[in-house]
Amino acid sequence: MQELTNQIQDLARKYASQTVATRHHLHQNPELSFQEFETSAYVFRKLQEYGLEPERVTETGVVALVKGRNPEKATTALRADLDALPILETNEVEYKSRNEGVMHACGHDVHTSSLLTTARILQELRHAFEGTVKLIFQPGEEKFPGGASLMIKEGVLQNPAPLSIMGQHVFPFLPAGKVGFRSGMYMASADEIYITVKGKGGHGGLPEQLVDPVLISAHLLVALQQIVSRRANPKVPSVLSFGKVIANGATNVIPGEVHIEGTFRTMDETWRAEAKQKIKKLAEGLCESMGGSCEINIMDGYPFLKNDPALVARARAAAEAYLGLENVEDLDMWMAAEDFAYYSQQTDACFYRLGTRNEERGITSGVHTPTFNIDEAALEVGSGLMAWLAISELQALTAQL
Repeated sequence: MQELTNQIQDLARKYASQTVATRHHLHQNPELSFQEFETSAYVFRKLQEYGLEPERVTETGVVALVKGRNPEKATTALRADLDALPILETNEVEYKSRNEGVMHACGHDVHTSSLLTTARILQELRHAFEGTVKLIFQPGEEKFPGGASLMIKEGVLQNPAPLSIMGQHVFPFLPAGKVGFRSGMYMASADEIYITVKGKGGHGGLPEQLVDPVLISAHLLVALQQIVSRRANPKVPSVLSFGKVIANGATNVIPGEVHIEGTFRTMDETWRAEAKQKIKKLAEGLCESMGGSCEINIMDGYPFLKNDPALVARARAAAEAYLGLENVEDLDMWMAAEDFAYYSQQTDACFYRLGTRNEERGITSGVHTPTFNIDEAALEVGSGLMAWLAISELQALTAQL
């Protein structure tokens, strides 16, 4: 096993400069969710260059199989996402986004470039392991309903069906060279809330003649917080946040309606359903009590993400063997959401974090910010580690059969 570990590390090092070049190309040419036409075409060509036979799953998704000895014996899967965010990049780097207003601010360029090199490593070492590694390059992680759900509907987890799946995501809170794991519940569900508060608009100097939806909205935003502060079980993490409020009036104009958008997140399905009913009932009742009304639409978003304990234990042990015990850390629960959760509802899943931080070089910005960047030493770590995790997992799976 140590010899195989050394081979993987040598190949990750050998291809490190090309992994960086791939990341730069992707970063310069970002595409929004479900519009990743050039990105998926690039991935498709790269996989073909490595001797694989990629296929399309959904319009912009790509899947390929790396077949080892006895490929039908067991299958595990690795996933990367392709899409970027509608953010104007402010980094001054040579590989800055050329698509103004679109940026790989969540590290999907890192995920994809890493997995492409992983594919290359696995293909070169295919005679050294038994089973099959399914490589999933997925569109639309950042946008509802999530590319994972669409790819699952189109059979990405069939023919062959992976017994497990692993996903790697950048983590700017960990230094480059380190990774983090968490067993069990890890990331929250994420539902989208859209409220239109309706009243009677008019002149701001004559409020007694109106039904002020701005005032109603202010009361509503405060009142809704009791759902998580007074109604939720304190042992169940919950977040209710509103990030968009549009009252399109003026200093002396009260508008006729106000538009509010927010998110509800939790880690318990029973409470998730109850809370959405409470939000709806409270909103409708409060608006009516103040003389107005509201339309409320709560869209079911991504489910919670739960990491399989046995798979995490295997993956963590493999990571410790590959990187050293000191470079593998525990993660806390995370109230952000990820559509990798759909995979975790279908098969054993492990979603772990790749450290990308470098304080000495000032690389500390969080994801979804216009200054997000990574210490690119993480790319060599990420590509090699994924190859090692996949091979280690196949060895564990085949031993169980």
